[in-house]
Amino acid sequence: MRSTSVRLPARRRLGIGAVLAAGSLAVTGLAFAPAAAAVAPTSATVTYNCGFFGGGSTVLTATQDGTSATVTVSSNITAPLPLAADSIATTLTLKKAAGGTTAFTGTKNPATPTGATVTVGPLTGTVASGDSLDAGGGTLKMVLFGITVTCTPTGNQAPGPFVYE
Repeated sequence: MRSTSVRLPARRRLGIGAVLAAGSLAVTGLAFAPAAAAVAPTSATVTYNCGFFGGGSTVLTATQDGTSATVTVSSNITAPLPLAADSIATTLTLKKAAGGTTAFTGTKNPATPTGATVTVGPLTGTVASGDSLDAGGGTLKMVLFGITVTCTPTGNQAPGPFVYE
């Protein structure tokens, strides 16, 4: 009895084998690729004094994707009037351990009813590997209804500065 299967020429078998080997190497390379850059800690608390507008404990939540970073600010500042979505122009300045500052800016915020706490962000900024940023020594400025609210920290953030990879 004779086999009816068709055998590929040696040259074609070698080509298919090379493709399979290259695919396996590519998948293995992805498995051992470095993880996306990350910031630590991802969340910190700082107390701000916003003068007439109040202040208090504020949570900063940070993320990082390469040199792009974001910070979301969840404050204890209450809205004096209803705030429309994306209506607060915000600049958060964080002090660099190596000197200078880094600014995170944006106009993102959810709609906020009167008396509710104000959350802004994500605010975007640019970081470098090894940057260590702390709210202490920086400012939080929000423009609401054409009025600039400037908040100053009463100390450093806890548990410590944001360190970017």
